[in-house]
Amino acid sequence: MSVFHLRTRTLSPQVVAHSHRHHQLILATSGETELSLEGQGERITRARGCLIPATCHHEYQGDGRNRTLVVDIPLSHLDSLSCADEVRRLFDRPRFFAVPDSLQSLTNGLVPQIDMQPGLHGDIGTLLFRSLYLALYDQSIAPVSSCERRIHKERLDDYIDSHRDEPIEVETLASLCALSPGHFHTRFRDLFGMTPMAYVQQRRLAHAARLIQDSRLPLGDIAQRVGFHDQGSFSRAYRRAYGKAPSVHRRQTFIEQRDD
Repeated sequence: MSVFHLRTRTLSPQVVAHSHRHHQLILATSGETELSLEGQGERITRARGCLIPATCHHEYQGDGRNRTLVVDIPLSHLDSLSCADEVRRLFDRPRFFAVPDSLQSLTNGLVPQIDMQPGLHGDIGTLLFRSLYLALYDQSIAPVSSCERRIHKERLDDYIDSHRDEPIEVETLASLCALSPGHFHTRFRDLFGMTPMAYVQQRRLAHAARLIQDSRLPLGDIAQRVGFHDQGSFSRAYRRAYGKAPSVHRRQTFIEQRDD
C-alpha cells in the first residue's frame, strides 16, 4: 500500500477553509485555483504550485474547470519514505513555487496513470517529490541567491517610500533592478514570499500605522498619503493587515498615551 495518497480533482468555486494533519502538494494541469496559505494568497496554475505543511491553515476556491493533482503524505508514514529527507525539507514552511517546464511535463505524463494504475502511486509520488526537490533546488537556491544580488531591496524601499502617495507599477520596480517585469515578479515572490504589489502595500500600511500612532493627522489624510483613494478601502486593507480598524488603533493609542 502506498504511503502517498494521490488523486486528481476539479475544485469547485465554493470557498473551502481548513487545515489537516498531513502534508499536501498541489499541482495544476489546467484551470486556476485561488489559494491562501496563512493569509498569503496566490493563484495555482500550470506555472504555479504550492506545498502545504500539516496544520497550516489554508483557503481555496477553484474555477470549476481546473484539473488539479493533490498529493497527501501522512506524518505517521513519513519516516518510511525513501525520499523522507527531501520531503521534510520541502515542507519546512508553507510555500508557493514556480513550476518549471520539466516538472509540468512530468506531471502531465503521470496524471493519467494515477487513476489507471493505483499500484504505482508509491513510485509516482516518489518520482514527483524527488523531481520537485531538484527543481526547487536548481531554481530557488542557486538562481535566487544570484538574483538576490540583482533585486536591490534598499533601492526598492527608497523608491516605494518616496512614492507612497502615487501609483507604483511592477514595470518600474523591475527597471530599478534591470530585470524584465515577468522575471522580476517571479524572483521577487520566490525571494520574499509575496508579490511586489503586496510588498508595496505592506510598506505603505506600516507607514500608516506609524502616522496613526505618532501624529494627529485625520485618517482620510493618512489614507491619501499612503496611496489609497478613499478611507473605506484603506480601512479594509488596514484591518486585514493588523486585525483592527485604523480608528480602533488610534483610539487605543490615545488611551495609552492618556494613561501614561
